[in-house]
Amino acid sequence: MKIPDQARDILREHGPTAPVWRRRVAILGGAVMIGLVALVFAHLADWAGERFVVLAARWWWAPLILTPLGYATIAGLTARFAPAARGSGIPQVMAATGDPDHAMGALVSAKTVIVKLALTIGTLLVGASTGREGPTVQVAASIMGYAHRLMAIPLRASVFIAGGAAGVAAAFNTPLAGVAFAIEELAATYEQRITLLVMTAVLIAGMVSLGVSGDYVYFGIMRQTLSARETLLAAPVAGVLGGLMGAFFSRVVIATGRTRWSRLVWLRARPMVFAGALGAIVAVIGVTSGLTWGTGYSAARGIITGADVPHWFGLAKLVTTLATAVSGMPGGIFAPSLAVGAGVGDMLRWIFPTYPGGAIVLLGMVAYFTGVVRAPLTAVIIISETTGSRGLMLPLLGSALIADVVAQAVSKERLYHVLSQAFVPPEAPQQHDGTSRPELPPR
Repeated sequence: MKIPDQARDILREHGPTAPVWRRRVAILGGAVMIGLVALVFAHLADWAGERFVVLAARWWWAPLILTPLGYATIAGLTARFAPAARGSGIPQVMAATGDPDHAMGALVSAKTVIVKLALTIGTLLVGASTGREGPTVQVAASIMGYAHRLMAIPLRASVFIAGGAAGVAAAFNTPLAGVAFAIEELAATYEQRITLLVMTAVLIAGMVSLGVSGDYVYFGIMRQTLSARETLLAAPVAGVLGGLMGAFFSRVVIATGRTRWSRLVWLRARPMVFAGALGAIVAVIGVTSGLTWGTGYSAARGIITGADVPHWFGLAKLVTTLATAVSGMPGGIFAPSLAVGAGVGDMLRWIFPTYPGGAIVLLGMVAYFTGVVRAPLTAVIIISETTGSRGLMLPLLGSALIADVVAQAVSKERLYHVLSQAFVPPEAPQQHDGTSRPELPPR
């Protein structure tokens, strides 16, 4: 029986093969896959970090050999096989929004993200002060891109924004933080169609993470609160100290990439030598302190719950994270930055000894994280969701806003925006959403 032309048109526009349904399948399938991959990646990353800690505890001298050699080897493999896999992964996603089709062949290609996954695990196996959250964002953006390609849906910048946001949500089990990060960092514009895509991807990825791993809180529940008087005194101090230290980190990372100092230029031209030297710094600090290896998750959680750590832990963790960040190896700075922030909070506990210790530590974490990433809303939501500290929302927001102002005064440029320029073609086209790319600082 011949189908009437009008019925055929209706089926083409609204039937199961219509673009709207293929787009929904791409979003659903991509978000589910992001949640599953993020969970597997998290477990492998934790396993790798634990194995190194066991090794360092058994043979204290082993990191002095393994870490520099590991840094040099991983940096060399990255530079040779997948240069776009170096570093965090968030700058790559930001750059990918300018030309989604080109990005699928380079910045978020299957080869790039597979190398990213494998070598990030490798960095944790050699004791690097790095995190998995940034790499998860790059991998998630790639998964969402391939899901849309599989369903023959044209790629837009919003596809990568939604994928990256879902990656943040799945990595921390914090859906609201994924949305906030999309608004503050990944998206140049946040239109209604992007809103729907981001919200859908984040919620599905979050539900997959919740369903498989259970309702866990990343750093554990923290119920302490601060009075109005305590907030008025502690929040500004935390904001200034955390903002200054975070801005220092960003400025050094940016300056290292731009410097014309001949010796550093010579080292940067030899990535294995450069990374090996930085790995030696990480090894010496790690062996001396015994606290700065890996993501810093355990140390941060211990500080929040009242464990005693040396007051110099925050500075030591900052140096090792800085050395890793500029070494050219794959790995993120989210978790290590939260660990440094916990160290900042421990310094604040010494300044405010009678205040609730856990609450003061969270002020330091949100302030330092804001100083580095310059995304105060994301920082507040991440800390609130990963600690269940909803009673501290106002003090956290106060510290984050002050830290953002302080960091902006010290470092005008935002770290991820500057780093993304290394992955942007000289003449980047308009986004496929029809909007122009934001003007980013020159590299």
